[in-house]
Amino acid sequence: MAFTIRQLQFFVAVAEQGTVSGAAQNLSISQSAVTDAIKDLERDLGVELFERHPRGLNITHKGHQFLRHATKILADVSDARRTFSDDKELATGRLQLGVTSLVAGYVLSDLLARYRRAFPSIEISAIEDNGDYLEHLLIGGELDVAVMVISNLRDRLALQAEILEVSPYRLWLPLGHTLAGADIIGINDIATEPLIMLTVDEIEENTGKLLAAFGARPHVAFRTRSVEAVRSLVATGAGVALLPDLVYRPWSLEGDRIESRDISGSLPVVQVGMVWRRGSSLPQAARDFIGIAQSQRQPRQRA
Repeated sequence: MAFTIRQLQFFVAVAEQGTVSGAAQNLSISQSAVTDAIKDLERDLGVELFERHPRGLNITHKGHQFLRHATKILADVSDARRTFSDDKELATGRLQLGVTSLVAGYVLSDLLARYRRAFPSIEISAIEDNGDYLEHLLIGGELDVAVMVISNLRDRLALQAEILEVSPYRLWLPLGHTLAGADIIGINDIATEPLIMLTVDEIEENTGKLLAAFGARPHVAFRTRSVEAVRSLVATGAGVALLPDLVYRPWSLEGDRIESRDISGSLPVVQVGMVWRRGSSLPQAARDFIGIAQSQRQPRQRA
């Protein structure tokens, strides 16, 4: 039996709400309908999508992998419906967009492609820069909206933000590394390893704070602004990296394998979201962009 769009909608709702009851209330349907849909979906896929516990559900690793596919499928269905919208071709205007370096290649590309398909007549002007400068441009009215790391947003009184994706930190290792086979990896295990440090979008600052909170002093072997350089250095054994799962890919450009492992302990996460000036009258082009982004957002990570 092939899964249905309805099952995907129920699955995403449960992942967002963290409980069947919350998803059922959000969808205005019975809890039994949601429960049956999730069970049928798991049976069809042959995997457990959620771990059950007394207070609700936790999405599994397999569930998280499938969630990306599910949200993309639902977004594509939404795009297909927009294809037949009478006013799509008539929408004109300009969207002034900002993006931070880490987000540009991992979140914005798909989002922008969907927006262009939905509103082909909108003129888009985009700028890539650091978070502080994008906040300055937003407050000054020079940007309509920015897609950026918002974990450390500076001026929350002047800016409004909405989370699109929450990404936990994970450890990157070369194939065959001794830690790859460990049942539990702790921060102290990482402190003894040479660390490849990414220096974009406050990642270096966040990683330093993370290690300092656990009393660990990292041995930084290399600092770089390039995620691809991190992949190559890790894959060839120059060190390990502690980075948000958002940017993980299992292969370097040279074709070498990179392993990714969870770290024990309560670790911070990277929040990626949309930001615009609080109280501003957004142009229709910006409101449409925000709407498309909301339709494909990833559920928030739960404690």
